Parts: sequence; structure tokens; C-alpha cells
Amino acid sequence: MSQTSAGTASTRGLRPLARPRDCLLGGVSVALADHLGWSVAVVRWSFIALAFVGGAGILLYLWLWALTPLREPDPTAPDAVAVHRRVPVAWLLVAAAVVSGVTGAAAAAVTGSGQALLVSVLAMVALAVGGVAWDQFADSSEVVPRAASSTALRVTAGAFLLAMGAVLTAGAGRADSGWVWLLVIVTVFAGAAVLLGPWAIRLWRELIAERTARVREEQRAEIAAHLHDSVLQTLALIQNRAGASSEVARIARAQERELRDWLYARAEAPNRDLATEIRDFAAALELEHPARIDVVAVGEPVDAVTPELAAAAREAMLNAARHAGGDVSVYLENSGGAVDVFIRDRGPGFDLSAVPEDRLGVRESIIGRMRRAGGQATVSSGAGGTGTEVHLHLEHWSEQ
Repeated sequence: MSQTSAGTASTRGLRPLARPRDCLLGGVSVALADHLGWSVAVVRWSFIALAFVGGAGILLYLWLWALTPLREPDPTAPDAVAVHRRVPVAWLLVAAAVVSGVTGAAAAAVTGSGQALLVSVLAMVALAVGGVAWDQFADSSEVVPRAASSTALRVTAGAFLLAMGAVLTAGAGRADSGWVWLLVIVTVFAGAAVLLGPWAIRLWRELIAERTARVREEQRAEIAAHLHDSVLQTLALIQNRAGASSEVARIARAQERELRDWLYARAEAPNRDLATEIRDFAAALELEHPARIDVVAVGEPVDAVTPELAAAAREAMLNAARHAGGDVSVYLENSGGAVDVFIRDRGPGFDLSAVPEDRLGVRESIIGRMRRAGGQATVSSGAGGTGTEVHLHLEHWSEQ
């Protein structure tokens, strides 16, 4: 239905009816003006004029505000989803509540009219509660931070209602009227609701979010247990039977890693530290080369690592997967003041001094890169003279 309306509007040369996210109050006047091709001032004055016709303008504005969708957010904007209102509606409602309460109390004291006091107090309560409700629900999509302003608004409205309750209590003792005591109860309860209501709502939302997260975690644990007993064991058996250099084993290992990441990853996005980059690069290498790469990281995550260390580690892993294949191990250790990376393979090995001078892969991409970064790299034979071991060492890496 919405697609049909949009298509009809486009054939007539009309823009779709949608409220902007940067608006004065609700964006209804701007949306209607863009849709009809009118001036925004004309639409606003029309709403004002219709407001004097039995409140039709107010009802029409509220109806359009409830049914008109927001425009699609701009993906390039920093706060694309947020709604920016240039009029502080919540504060205006609380200010109107203060004016209504003070005016009604003064009029009742001068004229002795109980009806004026009744109407003003009820209007005061409705405006104060409406202002806090607007702040909690209508303005909840605005740009943060708004916690300080929301707290100040809630305290102001609640303190004023409680103060008016005290004034009405004093007046009720002199007037000895039952309906005044009813106004006292309504005002005091409204003040308590304004002060404690948002806190209770926030607590309830946190409780619901925690319960939802717990249910999801239990479901994920059940799925993980079932898949671990079936699919993951089958993939591990395929790898053991097929061999590390087999294409079937590489595909099975990639599927196993992807499934484990999906099962055991946290809801939050992981930090892009050195260990995460090495593991991702190892997964990509296993799909392209007949190698099985195991990555082990100990110590604190290396967050502030220099890019040269990561690039040198990737180059060493690529050489091991391309020329040696089979099982490759990567060991990352963060000792606090320095970080070490060991890349070991079980290939035929090579003598660095025998490599021609025009072959700059190891000399420049690994050794030279680490030297320029203030560290060092060594290439030696593995244990028992089998394979190759590349050791990357960078001291005081967190200060570079």
C-alpha cells in the first residue's frame, strides 16, 4: 500500500509524505509543505487557524504526527538515526505547568473560587506529567548526551508538584473541603510518579534486556552443545583423516572456525587487536594454500600495536603457507614492555645468506620493516634443523 502511494505521488510530481529528522517540533508542517508544494509558513498558519475551529488544527497535527513516518536517515551523517528538535517541548510543558499552578493558586486566593483552583491544579498535573512523559518517550531518540537535562527536568517537575501539594495541604486545613484533599492526593502522587517513574521505567527496561540476553545465551549454549557433539566433531574428524595439506581439510577447518566464531562470539564486536588480525589472516591463508595455521596468544591484548609489526607477521605467515605448507604455528606473547611473535613451519627450510640479493621479500618486508619500526627480526632453522622460525621482537610497543 505504501509503495502504491509513493508511486502515485511520484507520477503526480509530489514528494512522499515523510517527516524530517531535523525539525522545529514534529516536522509535520515541513513534511506536508514538501508533499503539497506549499510554503511552510502557509501550512503552519493553517494549523493555527484550524486550532480555533473546535481544536481541529491540533487534532489534525497530532493525527499526521502519529501516522506520518520519518524520512530515511542519511548514512553519511554522524547522528543519522537521531531526531533533532529545536523546540524544548518537555521544558515548555513543565513551564506551562508552573504557570498554571501558580496562576490558579493566586486566583483561588483572591477570588475564593474553588472551580478555578480545581481546573488549574488538574491542568498543572497533566502538563507536568506530560512534559516528563515527552522527555522519556518522544525525545528518547534525540542526540545524546541528554541524561543531565532529563534529570533536571524530572527533579524540577517533581519538586514543584510536591511543593504545590504542601500548599494545597495548608489550604485544605483552613478550607476543610474534601475535594481539596483529593487534589492534594492527586498532586502528591503525581510528584512521586514524576520523580520515581523514569527510574522505574529504566530499571524495568534493564531487567527485560537482561532477561532477554539470558534467554538468548541459554539458547546459544544449547545449540553450541548440540553442534559440538555432531557437526564440529565431524569437521574435526574430516581434518584428521584428510591431512593438513588436503583441500577437503582446509575447507573443513574454515567451516569449523566460522561455526565456532558464530557460536562462541560475544554480542559486542571484538576489538581489532593484533591477535584478531593474525587469526583472520590465518583463516584467509588456509583457504588459498595447503596449510593449517594454529594461532596462540598469551598476555594482554596488543591494542596499540604498530602497523609494521602486523605487516611483518603477515608476510612471514604468507611465506610459511606458500613455501612450506603443512602445519604452521604462530605464537604471540605480550610481556608488558615488549611483544614477540614466533612463526614456525615444518618445511624444508632455507639459508638466508644463500638467497640472492635481488630477492627482497624477507630482507625488506620482514627484517627491514621491523628495523625501521625500532624492533628486530631473526630468521633461523627450526628445532632439529627442520623448518624455519621467524622471530619478531618489538620493545616498548605501546609508546610507539
